[in-house]
Amino acid sequence: MAPIINAQDLSKQYGITPLFQNVSFTVSEGDRIGLIGPNGSGKSTLLEILCGRVKPDSGEVATRKRAKLSYVAQVSDFAPGETVRSVVEKALEVAAVPQVERPARTSEALGRAGFIDFEAPAATLSGGWRKRLRITEGLVQGADVLLLDEPTNHLDFAGIQWLETLLQNAPFACVVVSHDRYFLENVANEVVELNRVYLDGMFRVKGNYSKFLEQKEAYLDAQGKHKDALTNRVHTELEWLRRGPKARRTKAKARIDKAHELIGELKDINARTRTASAKIDFSATDRQTKQLIVMDGVSYSIGDRTLFDNVTFTIKSGMRVGLVGQNGSGKTTLLRLLRGDIQPTRGEITRADALRIVYFDQNRQLDPSLTLRRALAPDSDSVVYQDRVIHVASWAARFLFDPDDLAQTVGRLSGGERARVLIAQLMLQAADVLLLDEPTNDLDISTLEILEESLLDYRGALVLVTHDRFMLDRVSTVALGLDGLGGAERFGDYSQWDAWQRKQQAKGVRNTPDGPPRPASTSTNTSPSPSKKKLSYLEAREYEAMETKVARVEHELNILRAALEDPAIMSDAARLQLTCTKMENAQHRVDELYARWAELEKKQS
Repeated sequence: MAPIINAQDLSKQYGITPLFQNVSFTVSEGDRIGLIGPNGSGKSTLLEILCGRVKPDSGEVATRKRAKLSYVAQVSDFAPGETVRSVVEKALEVAAVPQVERPARTSEALGRAGFIDFEAPAATLSGGWRKRLRITEGLVQGADVLLLDEPTNHLDFAGIQWLETLLQNAPFACVVVSHDRYFLENVANEVVELNRVYLDGMFRVKGNYSKFLEQKEAYLDAQGKHKDALTNRVHTELEWLRRGPKARRTKAKARIDKAHELIGELKDINARTRTASAKIDFSATDRQTKQLIVMDGVSYSIGDRTLFDNVTFTIKSGMRVGLVGQNGSGKTTLLRLLRGDIQPTRGEITRADALRIVYFDQNRQLDPSLTLRRALAPDSDSVVYQDRVIHVASWAARFLFDPDDLAQTVGRLSGGERARVLIAQLMLQAADVLLLDEPTNDLDISTLEILEESLLDYRGALVLVTHDRFMLDRVSTVALGLDGLGGAERFGDYSQWDAWQRKQQAKGVRNTPDGPPRPASTSTNTSPSPSKKKLSYLEAREYEAMETKVARVEHELNILRAALEDPAIMSDAARLQLTCTKMENAQHRVDELYARWAELEKKQS
């Protein structure tokens, strides 16, 4: 299939260090490419080069004639005065959609994205709904390729699932920079890692994230064996070269040249494969107290809205609590209550004496004018970590910063680098309880894995808010689910909460912007269904969501059937034909869903 985008031999450099060199990248119809790589490897820059926002230092980008590209950046800020409606209408205007079609197209796009109040100021939306609006803005432009940079940042679980479904069924190609491993597993049909550890600077695999991991392991294993063999050959040649001029004169000049060639190849492979990882290790105190924080009948209301009511919950040493719920359900509020920043409307929170709480605030901003040196070591050129004095250069190296980086300002750091600075600051404080509010945003996958290991080894108590489902699944030993309507329910772990949530959705839960889900009829005491042992993980998730999918498409089909009885449509040949076509497509989707449902039902029975 002919590519829509064909980029050849791209190179880009900022300062003295190249981001990437001689990278080639193609995007064809039907591609759903997950683009991953370490922080600072140039993923965002590559996206901007592909869409023409940034020029490469060398190389060329060819785009198919009349192909449309749409780019959604990481940051989702809006100007004062912009409304939800005006953002989409402006995008339709840029896409040259006829004026007469814009109102209907705007309503359809915003409705599908879950928006209700189209006149809401865009700048006042929560981070998750600002992200939804930016994605919707990109969608309405009718692009052949949608380029998304960290689209799951700030989205809640419902938002991530909305985006997954959208991309899985999209008629356009997409390239998505993401560190969300479940998202990559569910969406990508190709995965590309941009990383200097590979000979060509990148590694591309057809298949989902699991397939990528398998082939990456095989590649690195083969590269390691080649390196070992090369090391042995170089050792042999060096021994020969050291024997002196007389021995070398008796040998062919070609062997001398070959020896130097092998030495150069080994030097190159050593440079490429020399990797470092952040050293994250949160310090726990030696406190022996078992019960650290006790919530007794705690309620909290904002105006006439109750976020949670009559919550009784005890946080004990060694617990790893995953705090889950939709955006606006009160997760950050509950963290602030635990810390003591605000007081409950009703009920009581009791903390152990002299309790040390360390809080990672997702909204905490670093002073952009501050140097990295001062951000890491505010008072001197050293820090005290676990009773040891460490020079700031060594402390910076733990978080993958070079000594030359210490003089640059924080404002020049990438999002992932700033996140590592915040984690470094937290590590200097010994804690009985860690309260982490979205610590994973912008971190690359290797750093996420190290953070997970650190949290698993942490001896104190942890309360974690994150939309990284993989981390929650791996780290949490108990989940506290908030529905935003006053209800709070305890679950064995994240997977149990996820299964319960899907059953609730199948009963009629729908999401509203900047607010909680509104169930038709729910019971927080509903027990999650046991997992289907004969289905794979992804098939089990698909099976759980099938009833909701069928109901949604059947609802669309019923609306279209009712439209055929509308005299205005019946008398308009063009509208009648369009409605009939849509009805046929909807009926086809319903039939496919029922067939797939029966297939999964048979497999798990």
